[in-house]
Amino acid sequence: MRTPLAEKMARIIEQAGPLKISDFFALCLADPDHGYYKTREPFGRSGDFITAPEVSQLFGEMIGVFLVHAWQAQGAPDQVRIAEIGPGRGTLMSDALRVIAKLAPDLYANATIHMVETSDRLRNEQRQTLVRIKDRICWHQAFEEIPAGFTLMVANELFDAIPIHQFVKTPNGFRERVVGLDENGRLAFGIGTGSFDPSLLPVDEAAVPEGEIFELAPARSAVMQAVASKLVRDGGTALSIDYGHLVTGFGDTLQAVYRHEFDTPLARPGEADLTSHVDFQALAEAAVAAGAHLHRPLTQGEFLVGLGLVERAGALGSGRDALTQAAIRDAVNRLAGEGEGRMGALFKVLAISGAQVRIAPFDPASA
Repeated sequence: MRTPLAEKMARIIEQAGPLKISDFFALCLADPDHGYYKTREPFGRSGDFITAPEVSQLFGEMIGVFLVHAWQAQGAPDQVRIAEIGPGRGTLMSDALRVIAKLAPDLYANATIHMVETSDRLRNEQRQTLVRIKDRICWHQAFEEIPAGFTLMVANELFDAIPIHQFVKTPNGFRERVVGLDENGRLAFGIGTGSFDPSLLPVDEAAVPEGEIFELAPARSAVMQAVASKLVRDGGTALSIDYGHLVTGFGDTLQAVYRHEFDTPLARPGEADLTSHVDFQALAEAAVAAGAHLHRPLTQGEFLVGLGLVERAGALGSGRDALTQAAIRDAVNRLAGEGEGRMGALFKVLAISGAQVRIAPFDPASA
């Protein structure tokens, strides 16, 4: 049985032809009537996935530690914008601000707080999570609306939700992958006529075997360029955390998640979360092209441990009962460990600054 969004897509395809993967991706998440983020509660155990801030307060606390490092490394300016793009329930910002208030009271007292969130439903959840400081928060529809000024920005699992294009190697070169209809009227992958400049490939096109898939995400690069341009103009640092690869490569990374299990992308449009792996090399190149300083990319495990995750976990568990201590250890393993069900190696962390500066843990000599 097709979902309401699948029915809508079928009508669009019948009238206008197959959908590019980027259009299919965008409709799945943001269709005004049936899009995933418009109709479902994605976060937590009752949703479809659990993000790092929901695993443990330790994650947001380490983000807070990093933002203090970045602020101090750049001269501890007075007027600061602390911003998050795609803040989810507001959990990360809540935990980060609690640490900032302890470690850098001046930063906490003088900074303005900015949340870039397009969903009214999520904005209401964020107000509840951050109820004590809700009057200090400015909500924005787009990153560009954040006022000028030194900015400390965080984006956790943002870029994976920005649509991609996919191209398939055929006997006639790379052609764009599309979503059409099979003989029974069901959604099915196909190959369209669009292509791209082969100089964007990491290897010579002739060396790529037929059937291989290459992904491009110009919309992701555009967001990174906008962020980088603001930092170059106004000063500051931006942190991006997502799952993906540090070096541009090949492969189909389009995936759906439904009730904490992987699903096929065409199975239930609008009812499953749709993502793809982030190409961090492409994001880094976009930032550098805009003039930003690129810090050495790290895995999430390296990032968190370098900021003192293990020591903070020990302090959090000190004097607590055995069950609580076990839960804290489990959270540390999930956030920073490697292997199935753990985020430490799969997730990568990219930091950029408006000017050349050393910030721990990316630049150890500054620690």
